[in-house]
Amino acid sequence: MLVPCAFNYILPLVEVIVMNKIRVKGAEKGVDYTFFDRDLSWLSFNERVLMEASREAVPLLERIRFLAIYSSNLDEFYRVRIPALKALYTLSQSKKVSIPDTRLDVIHNTILKQLTFFGTIIRQQVLPALKRNNIHLVYQEPVPETIQPFLEEYFMNVVASYMHIVDITERTEYCPENNKIYLAVTVKGSGKDLRVFIVNVPSDKLSRFYSVQHEGTSYIIFLDDIVKLFVGKLFREKQVVSCESFKITRDAELDLEDEFEGNIAKKIEKKISQRDFGLATRFLYEPTMKPATCDLLRDRLGLRTAEAVQGGAYHNLKDLSSIPVHDKALQYPPYRQAQYTITNGQHALLEDITRQDILLHPPFHSYETVLRFFNEAAIDAFVTKIYVTLYRVASDSRIVHALINAARNGKKVMVFVELKARFDEANNIKWAKQMKSAGITIIDSIPGLKVHAKLAVIKKKCAKGYEYNGLLATGNFNESTARFYTDHILFTAHQPMLKEAEDLFLFLKKRRNPKSSDELKFKHLLVGQFNLQQRFIALINREIDHVRTDGKGSITIKLNNLEDQVLISKLYEAARAGVQVTLIVRSICCLVPGIAGMSDTITVKRIVDRYLEHGRVFMFGNGGNTEVYIGSADWMNRNIYRRIEVCFPVYNAQLRSQLIKMLALQVADTVQAVVLDEQMNNIPAQGEYLVRSQEEISNFIVKNQVV
Repeated sequence: MLVPCAFNYILPLVEVIVMNKIRVKGAEKGVDYTFFDRDLSWLSFNERVLMEASREAVPLLERIRFLAIYSSNLDEFYRVRIPALKALYTLSQSKKVSIPDTRLDVIHNTILKQLTFFGTIIRQQVLPALKRNNIHLVYQEPVPETIQPFLEEYFMNVVASYMHIVDITERTEYCPENNKIYLAVTVKGSGKDLRVFIVNVPSDKLSRFYSVQHEGTSYIIFLDDIVKLFVGKLFREKQVVSCESFKITRDAELDLEDEFEGNIAKKIEKKISQRDFGLATRFLYEPTMKPATCDLLRDRLGLRTAEAVQGGAYHNLKDLSSIPVHDKALQYPPYRQAQYTITNGQHALLEDITRQDILLHPPFHSYETVLRFFNEAAIDAFVTKIYVTLYRVASDSRIVHALINAARNGKKVMVFVELKARFDEANNIKWAKQMKSAGITIIDSIPGLKVHAKLAVIKKKCAKGYEYNGLLATGNFNESTARFYTDHILFTAHQPMLKEAEDLFLFLKKRRNPKSSDELKFKHLLVGQFNLQQRFIALINREIDHVRTDGKGSITIKLNNLEDQVLISKLYEAARAGVQVTLIVRSICCLVPGIAGMSDTITVKRIVDRYLEHGRVFMFGNGGNTEVYIGSADWMNRNIYRRIEVCFPVYNAQLRSQLIKMLALQVADTVQAVVLDEQMNNIPAQGEYLVRSQEEISNFIVKNQVV
């Protein structure tokens, strides 16, 4: 299919690559392997997001959405990674760990280059394109006088209700909240003394943008600019000398103690209430702010240890995702969505699953089938027990409502709710309380360990006694994110596999440390903390053996993140042995491809398109008898060493061939894919044909009604 493919900008953001080296023991003893720096790799991925925002072939509103994604990602980086890096740097000063002195500087310079590119995209591409559509986004310019009366009315009637004013000229206990927008307002009274006040921009209560239709043009104004325009009304007889915006980013980690005593939900709730007032990691301020004002803010607000960064006039540009423009011509046209059809209208989905495995690929498939699975389980008279893991769920989850109804209908329901899912803690605690009050058995989070597996098992009465139906997935049971996350969901009645899943639930109920237990043995499932890393190593070793015996070995793996040095080293070993290794890694990739004698048979691709690539797929050639596994686990340190993950084989040959076909399309992508080179650059993929994998996969599924 012929589609526009040219990337019109490649940004050489990472000029210095920080490498870590390890000495690999065992079969590869004496071999040094190098690894990309984790955080620079993540920033390289965020660069790829910016590249998509810069492409003129991408519809305008989609480009704005990518700018919002970039901004959101960067905020999370400052909330999560910068505190960790600063802690490492402190330890390095005491010689307890080794970290290059320049690492934080390289990261800082990389981000500055990206932000410069970000501003160029807005000014030179987005704003002119909006104007061509009679949309005037007022951006770093005076607000047109013709619309100011409309804005004044909005300010006085609505915005003023949410204004808070804090005098910080003197000592204050005031603590600005995380990532909220504030103005530093310097005013002059009747004398010569200047006073500095903090005024909030209430974008947490009101829309970040206000739209005014005037003389055929749609004017869109930042709430920040409306407050700045009329901030003098808050001080009446005082003269406003200057007014600049700023925001503070704070550490997002909850720092829960690894202890089993006490109510962990209450501990997490207490930590959440403190999160928005935690350690400041970044002080972002408008470049026009005077040094004296900047110093006063840092002194009064306890920001001396935070990184002071000059930003643009506007912060929190993740809010661009809510810009009030609704022209469908400026968006991607929707793909057709396949719908699973019950084999016989008189039969239930659960009966279909009993007869044959079903594999769905949302959002190319409708998620309604997943919701039906839980609804049928809730009302089926033969279902006696339901087991589910929940990591991130929708804010008004139909799945949780089905589980609550199941309990009310007399089913025994056991749910593991991961209360420590970052930024979803409050939502998960809310649902855990509601489910518990409905009679559902809630398995509490395990300190020091996260359960990231995506499992649902139902136990039914049958003529033989009991049988299982199950749902194993690569993504969360979340109908909201299923609209734009690509995932794979296996519905199965494979009894041994589901019995292993039930055994895992019963083990989790004990809230024991898996490393201290040898009571669970898994033959079919690959389970983090039990056998997952070892099984993947064995599968890689088998490909090495195939090369040695018949000259052929191949591994194709699709992940979100690749960090674990043990598994990366094993891939290096496989490449050195002659195994062809093909990787599709959306975000962090610490493996360095293309190094002679180390990784010259390894290729790494990134795919960024309208949907977020999220599924994890592992394909091993196995001498022509290809095996495919899917599951929840990335190959990151956290997934391998600190989480319960579950990957599982796809035994059905027809379903396995679907995944092989989809992986082949992604490997062949020459439109939305980039190839990662040995310097961590995002190089546009090349090929004889133009292949856009998400579009081709959508066509493949709809044309064949693949299930």
